[in-house]
Amino acid sequence: MLVELRDCNADALDDLQNVESTLIDTARRIGATIIGHAFHQFSPQGVTGVVIIAESHICIHTWPEHGYAAVDIFTCGDTSRLEEATQHIADAFGSQDRSVVTLQRGQMDASVSAVTRSEHDLAGVAGS
Repeated sequence: MLVELRDCNADALDDLQNVESTLIDTARRIGATIIGHAFHQFSPQGVTGVVIIAESHICIHTWPEHGYAAVDIFTCGDTSRLEEATQHIADAFGSQDRSVVTLQRGQMDASVSAVTRSEHDLAGVAGS
């Protein structure tokens, strides 16, 4: 899943501990096996990080000055909880506008597809 978070809380995006704990908690929420993690605070602002999971990785890069974060959730595990993970991350950063692109990778034929959903499309997920 490629997650675009816009209109986020700049302070939340620039808080290294918040970003780190959010991604680690997200990995736990989807039942992933955490192998390790690395995060970096940029100067004057911004955070980048990755949680390495046995199933692959979850990574983020933030641009607090633009209220924006790019998040990738790459997993070969059970994908049924990824919508919950996306909601959790968006809530943690106060995102008012998000979009998600889901790519089915690793298919050995030419039928690889991408599904893009906007905040409007995801509105029903929050209530489920």
